[in-house]
Amino acid sequence: MNVQFNLVDEPWLPCVRTDGQPIELALYDALAQAHTLRELDGETPLGTAALHRMLLAVLHRVFGPESRDTWSQLWHKGRWDETALRDYFDQWRHRFNLFDEERPFYQAADERVKPKSITKLMLYTASGNNPTLFDHHTDAEGITLTPAQAARALVAAQSFGLAGLSGLRQNFTDGSCARGIVFLVQGENLFETLALNLVRYRGDAPMPREPDDRPAWEMDDPFVPERSMPLGYLDYLTWQNRRILLLPEDTPEGLVVRQMTIAPALRLDDGVLNPMTHYRRDEKRGPMPLAFREGRALWRDSAALFQLHDEGQQPPQVFHWLADLADRAYLSESFVYRYLALGMSKKQAKVYFFRHERMPLLLKYLTDETLSEKLREALQAAEGVGSALRRAGWELAQWVVSPADRKKAHRDDTRLVFSRLNLERRYWSRLEVGFQGFVCDLPQDHQAALDDWLKTLQQ
Repeated sequence: MNVQFNLVDEPWLPCVRTDGQPIELALYDALAQAHTLRELDGETPLGTAALHRMLLAVLHRVFGPESRDTWSQLWHKGRWDETALRDYFDQWRHRFNLFDEERPFYQAADERVKPKSITKLMLYTASGNNPTLFDHHTDAEGITLTPAQAARALVAAQSFGLAGLSGLRQNFTDGSCARGIVFLVQGENLFETLALNLVRYRGDAPMPREPDDRPAWEMDDPFVPERSMPLGYLDYLTWQNRRILLLPEDTPEGLVVRQMTIAPALRLDDGVLNPMTHYRRDEKRGPMPLAFREGRALWRDSAALFQLHDEGQQPPQVFHWLADLADRAYLSESFVYRYLALGMSKKQAKVYFFRHERMPLLLKYLTDETLSEKLREALQAAEGVGSALRRAGWELAQWVVSPADRKKAHRDDTRLVFSRLNLERRYWSRLEVGFQGFVCDLPQDHQAALDDWLKTLQQ
């Protein structure tokens, strides 16, 4: 069956207009109109992160940038050069057909495996070990996707697929983004967001590269040479962790995808670190990615993200890039953006939840070490109050269980009462809005902001 769904021309990218209305756009249109769009927003935080990575691979290939000056020229134009984009897509349009018979986009056949339900591709469906998170389809009843939905699921699966059994001698490994939080800096529109995350691409920045580094769709065979180290950043952004082949069906309602084949492919070396992730250096285990934890909002760990010169921390590469631009006056320190934190909580091949957090980002935090230290002190104070609250709550629970003598309270009974008090969750949730205000106030007046923060904690 010769069917066509070319991602360059067909609407499939889930965008949000400046008036808040959702709209699906083709790849070329989304980039050409990026300055008129508010953001790119996938079905899940994983989809949002994966789609940004794919768009950045296109932009790096077309625009570089090789230097700060090149980046600055792109930034001040305020929109992507449509002629350059059109020339690129004219050259590679044939590699963006989702159902091409020879080279379908982001896909490859594997004769060793049999067709399976497309639910196996999506972490938010109740498939295999996955619990029911947001979707109640099962492997037995299956699911039907439009070509646009299937394309988004495909891109997300290549970045966030989980390790596990495959039925073959080679098992699945985690995708390149599966083990930590993906951080992106968000501007006032989609153009600004993509431009801010378009870090310098030259030499070994943002990671070592070979002369033939390129996106997967430009390679004659993305699995050759067989490798565990990417050829460079573009190879990494489009890393083919799985051999997936979508199996389209022509129905009276139109073209749909219900089945696919999937098998392991390239295995990424554990030593390859994601430039979009924050790492903490552990003396025994080496770099450990910052990940979402149940019951703990990311802002409680946010001070580490700005410690660019701390040998024990390795913040996302984009923070270093923006610090460099601000330090050399390519961007003003007074600019206020946001950073997005996108990812999931998982253990082995089981997903517990997805999360998408947004926090204010003042560039001055990246250039002034004093600010990050003050922020760390403020968070330590909040943790101290939280610890005191926890101790007081535990003692209260003991008195509830044993009014005559709290020391005789049974631990299990005390734990039950303590959990029902739910003190810490209420404490941290009430602090979050105040913390965002504190982050914005701190650069203006250190002492006044800290005093107000301590009053908030005391209250």
